Amino acid sequence: MNDTAQTAQTEAYEPRLKTRFNQQAVPRLMERFELKNRMAVPRLNKIVLNIGVGEAVGSANVMEDATETLRAIAGQQPVVTRAKRSIAGFRLREGMPIGCKVTLRGARMYEFLDRLISVVLPRVRDFRGLSPDAFDGNGNYTLGIRDCSVFPEVDLDKIKNVFGLDVTIVTTARADQEGLELLSLLGMPFRQ
Repeated sequence: MNDTAQTAQTEAYEPRLKTRFNQQAVPRLMERFELKNRMAVPRLNKIVLNIGVGEAVGSANVMEDATETLRAIAGQQPVVTRAKRSIAGFRLREGMPIGCKVTLRGARMYEFLDRLISVVLPRVRDFRGLSPDAFDGNGNYTLGIRDCSVFPEVDLDKIKNVFGLDVTIVTTARADQEGLELLSLLGMPFRQ
């Protein structure tokens, strides 16, 4: 396949969740919030995945494991986050690696959210729905996953440490109610 045909094929691809957003969520959000313009409809901006690794202070191998785990989950290279200041009680010095993060946008963002909703959350033990109270006041939602091994991309034979994962979904919503409605229409399983 030549480069122009491959480029045309990737440009024509639209993630399943983005199609659902455009066809089902946009008209309902316009009606619900009495919006006249499609561009005023709240939409997903980005998804930030973060693994905090406090054990990295004692061992550099733990940081490498966390980076590999996040790379497998996100499908792109994570950025290592470093301590901003020294804290003697935690034996932490400024500049030491303490975690890693990835920012997803575009098609990867929609694909990740689709996998999170349809594959990962149902695999979480004793899952009874997400709390609708985890919004930040501006329509952004954060959830924590205690064990990254619920992601099918993570090879259980290769992981030596269990990591938690913070998922922050950033939207263009102006209020929590708009963000809740947007994520509900995309299929997020909120508790009633």
